Amino acid sequence: MTGAWWRRPSWIAAATVACVGAPLGGGAFGPGVQVTPGDVASVVLVATAALLVVRGRTRVPRAALWAFGPLIAALGVTTVCSSDIAASLPGFLRDLQIFVLVPLAVVLVCKDRRDLGIVCGAVLGLGFAEAAYGIWQAATGNGASIGGANIRAVGTFGAIDVMAMSVVAAFAFVLLTAYLLAGVRRTRGTVAAAVAGLAVLGAALVLALSRGTWLALGAAVVLMLVLFDRWLAVRTVACGAALMLLFGVFTGGDSSAVTARARSMVVSVTEPDRSVNDRYHLWAAAQGMWQDAPFTGVGVKNFAEYRDTYAGIELSSGSETHDPVNGYMRQPLLSPHNQYLLILAEQGVVGLAGFAAMLAAIVRGLWLRRRPRDPLWLAAAGAMTFLLINFVYSDLGGPTTVLTAVLLGVAAARAFGPRRPAPALVDRHGFLVHRLEEAP
Repeated sequence: MTGAWWRRPSWIAAATVACVGAPLGGGAFGPGVQVTPGDVASVVLVATAALLVVRGRTRVPRAALWAFGPLIAALGVTTVCSSDIAASLPGFLRDLQIFVLVPLAVVLVCKDRRDLGIVCGAVLGLGFAEAAYGIWQAATGNGASIGGANIRAVGTFGAIDVMAMSVVAAFAFVLLTAYLLAGVRRTRGTVAAAVAGLAVLGAALVLALSRGTWLALGAAVVLMLVLFDRWLAVRTVACGAALMLLFGVFTGGDSSAVTARARSMVVSVTEPDRSVNDRYHLWAAAQGMWQDAPFTGVGVKNFAEYRDTYAGIELSSGSETHDPVNGYMRQPLLSPHNQYLLILAEQGVVGLAGFAAMLAAIVRGLWLRRRPRDPLWLAAAGAMTFLLINFVYSDLGGPTTVLTAVLLGVAAARAFGPRRPAPALVDRHGFLVHRLEEAP
């Protein structure tokens, strides 16, 4: 190992992010354990962090013990109490990987602002690559099928993980928004480049047709604006509302996929479509499992096994997907599409308490170290807001799970760092000059 490598092990975290976008092919989907290139890279990342700790080059922050300790204990208890321990062991390892090992590894390898900048830069690069590919898919009819046309942007993930590209683009949008607000001097060139980047990411997000991502990202951006400048937030929201009103007026009789998806959000309670209706039935099934096993749930990764026992006959047998690469596929509904209800059903209040303790520790740390003029802090706050809201109608699965774990680690690195981090300096050309910090 070279000295340069040891000084910047954050490049391994960046490589892990890049591996998330590697195409999996049609055979990747299935009910069993799926190992993606991002998972393999995350193992290298965790091993690197462990080696750094053993060699005394970094140490685990004390705050991390309070954040991840209860979650580890809850996972252990609920796995031991599972109705099928053998079936729950893969789920135990998966949750340990995503919610403990990878985030903690990111905290350990990111020793200063430059390390965090490297990881965030990788997220931006992945986001732009997926966004550009998704826009091309929608423009040429090579995306996922919706309404009989292959116009849905799904990036390299394909129709087998139809929401993945929107999640990647949303994370990149949050990071770029934070950089635009707090990271650069307001020079014409930098602002124009950032706005152009947001336009590309925004176009991809619109073409992804993911209603949940739209809602979560909108809330995250609004919160970031409020934290940075309340009057700027008021003006931006007012302009956005006016533009949406004009869009609604001029497309009143339009039947495009984007307009149809936007309208479906308004009537999702009174007149839910098939996708939303299935989600309501899955939520009810998850609540039923929790009511019968309130303390430790039915066991990690056992939701699919108990689904038909608790779900009504109105629930669809699966969702249908199609794209030019993978063809037609019928995917079983293996989760309730709500991270909180999934944990409650499989791990009961014990598991939910451990999960909530981890999230609360990160949010509390960010609040105690709040610095809205710091782009890294602002990005961490936006990413956590996006995740907390997105978890209401989505759960973790697929290749972007590792990306979510890395973003949790970025947020944890800001939450567990020094109370007053070194400021981000800007040179006379408008570029960021990071002042290095020591690890906490």
